[in-house]
Amino acid sequence: MLSEPRSGLLAAWGNALLSGLVSPDDAALAIVGEDAVHRVEGLPGEAGPAGLTFALGRLRSLGVSGFRVALPVPGHPLGLSGPADFNARALEAEEAVVTHGAPYGLVPEVREAGPAGDLHVDVVWHCLAVREAPPADVPSLGEAERELAEALRDATAVLSRLDVAGSGPVAEAAVDAYRARAERGREVLAPGYPPRAVRVLELAQRVGLLVSVAYENGHGGAVSASEMAARGEALRPVERVARRAQVAAYNAYVEERAR
Repeated sequence: MLSEPRSGLLAAWGNALLSGLVSPDDAALAIVGEDAVHRVEGLPGEAGPAGLTFALGRLRSLGVSGFRVALPVPGHPLGLSGPADFNARALEAEEAVVTHGAPYGLVPEVREAGPAGDLHVDVVWHCLAVREAPPADVPSLGEAERELAEALRDATAVLSRLDVAGSGPVAEAAVDAYRARAERGREVLAPGYPPRAVRVLELAQRVGLLVSVAYENGHGGAVSASEMAARGEALRPVERVARRAQVAAYNAYVEERAR
């Protein structure tokens, strides 16, 4: 969770484009990021893959008025509304974008080539029909903020006691990566989002950092099976809260317009 999902970037900058706050080219550039190219397959009226800039315009012409994010994992279909085939694809990718105003969903397929450190990454977004229904288990920004504060406090206490999130080269590298991203990434949500959404996403990133460090920093002081089980029990609900908060932040644009 130290890097933002591609679905989050597409939703955030797609919403900024729909608001007229950025140009199509600038939106596409921000969405693609360090990837080589993004294409969209399955667009209504298109026989083959379409470029991202064209696809965003076509979706708007089809009635799309906003983009939501889904971050599902097994047992938690966060942000999804069906049907089953779309949910299955989104679950496999662990992310998706669901449009508002027209019944479409976009699931990324990431294709990598080349050696480590010199990867060439292409992304194909598969456009599929979705069910027009409220997304599953998405909290309000206020709920997400409260849940994050509680989760951060509780998880810090448990993980500190188990000595799994404190120090070491992996932990230091994770902290450095987060700080570097925070310095350059103040516009993750793109123009047009409310300040509270930015605040919730930043807090979700901090909680995600804690979870990542705890998972990647070995067993730390949790040397017994019972202590490792306690760490897992502490991390699972925290991960769930952080994902819910991410979705709430990205979806705030659509929720505010709906009100």
